[in-house]
Amino acid sequence: MDGVLVHEENALPGADEFIRRLDEAGKRFLVLTNNSIYTPRDLQARLHASGIDIPAENLWTSALATAQFLVDQRPGGSAFVVGEAGLTTALHDVGYILTDRDPDYVVIGETRTYSFEAITRAIRLIEGGARYIVTNPDATGPSPEGTLPAAGSVAALITHATRRNPYFVGKPNPLMIRAGLNTIGAHSETTAMIGDRMDTDMVAGMEAGLHTILVLSGVTDPAEMDRFPYRPQQVVQSVADLEVGVRG
Repeated sequence: MDGVLVHEENALPGADEFIRRLDEAGKRFLVLTNNSIYTPRDLQARLHASGIDIPAENLWTSALATAQFLVDQRPGGSAFVVGEAGLTTALHDVGYILTDRDPDYVVIGETRTYSFEAITRAIRLIEGGARYIVTNPDATGPSPEGTLPAAGSVAALITHATRRNPYFVGKPNPLMIRAGLNTIGAHSETTAMIGDRMDTDMVAGMEAGLHTILVLSGVTDPAEMDRFPYRPQQVVQSVADLEVGVRG
């Protein structure tokens, strides 16, 4: 989403038109984000304010992917969560109980107000046997004021304290992509991943077997591509440069 459709909550040129063309062509699509703070309805409202109209069911977050992963692993389980409404709502919606008493999982997501007390509790629960899950490995996130620590940074702190590594659900884990494909009944051979990051979007798309398209409207500079051992199958300046065919 960020760097492809919006930048700091402002629509990128051509983004609204690209979504409109997808709808007119009858293309099934999901907008992905590793950010676990917001619910799909929250994101829908934020995108609408920027001039892009996308139904909530077309938004796929690392929080939703994490909830799907956990309910597949252990239906009706319990979790201690460090995160915000996007993550807690997703877990409640799949029937999970949120507790700090002997939970099955400790789940770390993003929040604007990481609590030392909550992180300490997470460490002790993991030491006590709770399984350790993180919504995504992103170390930092953007804000109008500058860089913010994200789930990956807090996960590193907890890993260092517990000597236990988490399982990351979000990009670049292809699990998030495959779960997203299942939600819209799509197949990897006829699906493209459009993203602005070589280290998450392009890896996730490649490992999930999708056609990979890098847009240069986000964080990746063309000169940076050569330092990666893989390349996207297509590179464009922005989604405004992509053609959308009509479904046959």
